[in-house]
Amino acid sequence: MKKIVLTLTAGLFAGFTVLAGNLYNLDANKNERLFLSQIEEIEASPSNPPVDFVEAANKSIHAVVHIKTELQERTQLYDDFFGFFFNPNQSRTLTAFGSGVIISPNGYIVTNNHVVQNAENIQVTLNNKQVYTGKLIGTDPSTDLALIKIDATNLPTLEYANSDDVQIGEWVLAVGNPYNLTSTVTAGIVSAKARNINILSQTSDDNPIESFIQTDAAVNSGNSGGALVNTKGELIGINAAIASNTGSYTGYSFAIPANIVRKVVGDLEKYGVVQRGYLGVNILSNENMLNNNNAVKKGIAVASIKPNSGAEKAGIIKGDVIVAVNNREIQSSAELNEVVGLYSPGDKVTVTINRDGKPKNIEVTLLNHNDKADLITKEDIAS
Repeated sequence: MKKIVLTLTAGLFAGFTVLAGNLYNLDANKNERLFLSQIEEIEASPSNPPVDFVEAANKSIHAVVHIKTELQERTQLYDDFFGFFFNPNQSRTLTAFGSGVIISPNGYIVTNNHVVQNAENIQVTLNNKQVYTGKLIGTDPSTDLALIKIDATNLPTLEYANSDDVQIGEWVLAVGNPYNLTSTVTAGIVSAKARNINILSQTSDDNPIESFIQTDAAVNSGNSGGALVNTKGELIGINAAIASNTGSYTGYSFAIPANIVRKVVGDLEKYGVVQRGYLGVNILSNENMLNNNNAVKKGIAVASIKPNSGAEKAGIIKGDVIVAVNNREIQSSAELNEVVGLYSPGDKVTVTINRDGKPKNIEVTLLNHNDKADLITKEDIAS
């Protein structure tokens, strides 16, 4: 009898345990369903609608074009072992592909400089398959931007966004023609801002401006010159590069901010060259800055001043720490180059510095590369 009681007791205990477990699971499932329903309500609420890329994609693909360029590569052939030139003028035609963005209804298109550099023929194909011959208006190797034009009207365009307002974590679309696949759209988020990846110094004799928007939207060969847009379909950048050991996308892509694009192509259209103002300072690395001035936690330190520059004339000195330009905080040389690069020779900017632990505002007149406040011409560049 004792064994039976023990068995019954154990059975009853096990039954209660199972019942309690079932009740707990039911309660947990109920809570989970309630939690999920609350999430769905939040996601679907008017103040926080779900992310939808359809509108942005529809706006973008019609304003992004396919660019095909042809250039002649000169070759020199030698006659056997005598070493004389056999045919020094022989050449072969090379073909390259890229993308571009229509920025005006009358046919102005922005692309990368490396897409059209040295091109003898430029062919532009719209999303509706119409084909035009492109004319090169101007280039700026310092930002890897170029402006071309086609003879057309009433074209779809993309509007510029203020790239200063772009937020890390924001959804973006990359639109272009990777691997010659036209009208391709990929999505990602903004991974970082003001990235300097040291690629333009190899192609530009001038001071390169590298302050890229980094994203994880898939970009490959052929995307160069295409659009990076926000979920409203506004242009926030021009896709320019990827970081890869293979030559294909591996998770990192970089775009030139729209504010730089607007300044550069505006100058190219109006003057044929970029009117770029210079501050005239060299900057310490962050590591050296901290070693030299541990009390300063923000900004970038001035290592030296260019003679006769706007900075020298305004009274900026070696050791000053630049913390802002026109109230925009500066944390890297890339950010400084980006901000100053938006202005022309003769423009005045307010540079906020930290000198000996005290803040100070200094008004600087930016100068051109010849240390003058004048606008420059193509002839000035050539000389």
